[in-house]
Amino acid sequence: MKGNFNKIINGDKPVLVDFHATWCGPCKAQTPILKELAKEVSGKLRIIKIDVDKNQALANQYQVMGVPTLALFQDGQVVWKESGMKTKQQLLNILNENL
Repeated sequence: MKGNFNKIINGDKPVLVDFHATWCGPCKAQTPILKELAKEVSGKLRIIKIDVDKNQALANQYQVMGVPTLALFQDGQVVWKESGMKTKQQLLNILNENL
């Protein structure tokens, strides 16, 4: 995943990464919100999910201490990162402030 991940975050679109775990209740609740957001920002932003249990090196690299953790990447750099669930409106505000 590492090489592919680097290719994605260095792509031509900003990327919102959902660091999650399959056993995490709030992560499951965040998924439909991210799907709604994806429809709204289609073509402008890529949203991907990274399972921290399957990708521990990536989780460590980006200092993911809790799940869900959302990180916004632009040109390969983290421009925003925060743990905890977010509403669609909160995410839209974050995108507007950081992109």
